[in-house]
Amino acid sequence: MLALNILHVKKMAPLILASGSPRRHELLSQLGYAFDVCVPNIDESVYAAEQAQCYVSRLAYEKACVIVKKYPKHLVLAADTCLSIQSEIIGKPMSKQHAFDIWQKLSGQYHDVYTGICVIQEGIVRQNVVKTQVKFAILSEQDMEEYWATQEPIGKAGAYAIQGIAAKYIPEIIGSYTNVVGLPLYETDQLLQQTIKALN
Repeated sequence: MLALNILHVKKMAPLILASGSPRRHELLSQLGYAFDVCVPNIDESVYAAEQAQCYVSRLAYEKACVIVKKYPKHLVLAADTCLSIQSEIIGKPMSKQHAFDIWQKLSGQYHDVYTGICVIQEGIVRQNVVKTQVKFAILSEQDMEEYWATQEPIGKAGAYAIQGIAAKYIPEIIGSYTNVVGLPLYETDQLLQQTIKALN
């Protein structure tokens, strides 16, 4: 309630979350912001030799730009998340076998989760990339079969959801938990507040 009052006093422009992710919607709601959702349509292909942190930063910016063109008077927030292990960007599983291939790479290893966040309003652009290290347990074939059967991995970067059943396979994280879910709340709020103050 306090956050809402502060934002009202600062006459914040209407906020749009440029994402169709239910997880990002839930996370942003935790911060107390009122917002609309508009899903951008962009090419999410990885450039040759592109590093994970550059990839998520670029996509977050491109998503925000698409929406701010439609709503130039709004405050637009966009984000993109990916996993990386040994410099390889890990995306969403395209099939059961692809998910198993991903888990075999993650099994017993640390991997990095990057989220790029971008806020744009009235020509002001603020960006950040947040990194979290995640340790995965050693997964057996049975573990993989059982987890795939839940259908939770479908559509998830890295073929898992830390806020769901996959939590039992993750003994350690170093950094922001909400970053792994899809939107680092502390850093997101900082970017939004900086932009709001600059325009008031």
